[in-house]
Formats: sequence, structure tokens, C-alpha cells
Amino acid sequence: MKKRTFLKAQWRKLLMVNYAVDPKVLKPYLPFETELDFWNNTCYVSVVGFMFVDTKMLGLRIPLHVNFEEINLRFYVKYKHTDGYKRGVVFIKEIVPRPALTLVANTLYGENYETLPTRHTWTESNETLTVEYGWKKQGKWNTLNVVTNKTPVDITEGSEEEFITEHFWGYTQISNTVTSEYEVAHPRWQVYPVREHTVDIDFATVYGPDFAFLQNAKPLSVYLAEGSEIQVMQGAKLKVKR
Repeated sequence: MKKRTFLKAQWRKLLMVNYAVDPKVLKPYLPFETELDFWNNTCYVSVVGFMFVDTKMLGLRIPLHVNFEEINLRFYVKYKHTDGYKRGVVFIKEIVPRPALTLVANTLYGENYETLPTRHTWTESNETLTVEYGWKKQGKWNTLNVVTNKTPVDITEGSEEEFITEHFWGYTQISNTVTSEYEVAHPRWQVYPVREHTVDIDFATVYGPDFAFLQNAKPLSVYLAEGSEIQVMQGAKLKVKR
């Protein structure tokens, strides 16, 4: 049966800050029937800021919910299917500026969205592109900032960039025995070579004590992907294997 498209949009200027994490930290967040996914024996967690552009839900543009920022904390999993492994992501938290987005995602889909003030800037010079995302919690602005070359390049096959950007499924922990699965379709992205970056996040306040260790951690890598049009397909529940 062909799955229905739930959401169409563009994801643009995805700023990805990637850290190594002890797998034990993520085990409580691991959805039923999924396994942690590793690259070069490393377990990753990423902070990702980007723009939703020209967003349509079930084919409709909802006023004030067409263009907006999202900042999420995510990690990488795989699910063993009859045709092999599906590689996906699990979101620890997704921050957006509109309460209606949070209400729908949390109530209907069991996600962990939070509504906070957000902002972004994209600035071009003759040689560089500067992208920044910010979100405000408990009176403090948290920010991600990157300065890159202006021309994007292709992602190398088998690279860390490919691992981070090409997980095409989302998995959500509904309960100890139920997991929601949905597909995200998009073409292969390009990335901008990074010149410098700044991370200013109060991790304990934003993401809780389990992720306070990231405050003093050095990112393994930072990417800026151009993004593309995307489609999020209607989700389904994973069934208990007999």
C-alpha cells in the first residue's frame, strides 16, 4: 500500500554539530525494536538547526506555520526489517517557535517538541556564508553559528557526512513495547566546507542532566548542508516480532 504524504517542505541550511557519546547515555531513549547505529565504532549525538520553508501539512499551508526554525537534538539508530536494516534518527528534543506545532507533534505523534522563541540569520559576503540559529530558554539565548565557503560540494560516499545526513527514517518511543516509524524522503545533499564555528548552548538547561556533559565536549565535526525539498510520509507502528 502506498503511504500518504503527511508533510511537504524544504529543509534549508542545516547546521549540524556532531559529538561522540557513550552508548549507555542513549539506552533509555532507544525506541523498542531499534538498535544504536555507529560510524567507525563511534556513537553520535547531533544538535541540528535548520529552516522549514514553504511547509504544507496534508497539502495545506497553515498561516504562521509555513516558514520557521527548528533546532533538535538527535541520535542514530537502525531497525532490522525483512529487506535489511533501515537507518533512522531518534529525536531527544525538537524546538520550534509555534505552540500549535508542539501540540500536534506531542499529542498525535508522541514526539518531544518544545515551544521557545527562535531566530536565525543567513549572511553572504564575497567569499563566505554565515549561518546562525538561536533559541531562548530561561532568559538566555543559545546559539549555533558557522562560517563556510560559499560554494557547496558533494558528499563523499562512505564518509561521516553521509552517515550523518542520510538516515531516512524517524523512530519515536511511544512506550516500552510500541515504536512509531515514519519515512523522510529527500535527494542527496551537498555540504559547505566549514571555516569556523561557535557553539553556545546551556546543555543542562535545554536538554537535561543526561546531556550536561556536552557543555565541555568538543564536537567531532560540524557541517552545513544546503538541504532540499523533503517529504515526510504518514507513520505506522512497529509490530512485535513473534
